[in-house]
Amino acid sequence: MRIWVDADACPRVIRDIVIRAAEKRAIETAFVANQGLTLPPSPWVRAVRVPGGFDEADRHIAEAVQPGDLVITADIPLASAVIAKGGLALNPRGTLYDESNIGERLAVRDMLEELRDQRRVRGGPPPLDQKDRAAFANQFDRLLARASRG
Repeated sequence: MRIWVDADACPRVIRDIVIRAAEKRAIETAFVANQGLTLPPSPWVRAVRVPGGFDEADRHIAEAVQPGDLVITADIPLASAVIAKGGLALNPRGTLYDESNIGERLAVRDMLEELRDQRRVRGGPPPLDQKDRAAFANQFDRLLARASRG
C-alpha cells in the first residue's frame, strides 16, 4: 500500500497525522500539489510537484494510484477515479468513499455545484473541527491496521 495525499487543499493537521503514521508504519507516502511543500526529511514521505493548472494534482494521483493504495482527498471525482482503480479514498473529515456511496456523493456534488453556479447556495463546507480530526484519525488508523494484516 502507498498513501497519496491530494495536498493542494489538505489541512495541516491532517498532513501531520499522515506523516506521523507513514513514519511509524514505514509506508511510502506522496504529497501531490502544484505548489512547493515543506515536509520533514524522511525515507517514507516525499513531495510531488505537478504543473500549475486545474486538477493537475488530481490527474497525477488518478494515473499513479494502484489497487490497494490509499488516497486522502476531499475531491469527489478523484475519489471516484481511485475507487474505479481498486484504491481506497478517505476524506479529511474521516469519510471513507467506496462503491456503495460514491455514486450518491457524485450526484450531491454535482447538484451543489449547479446550485452554486445559480447563486442559490454559497460557500463550501465548514472548517475542520476537533470531531472531524478525530474521525479522520480513527478511520485512517483502522485502514492502516487492516492493510498491515493483509
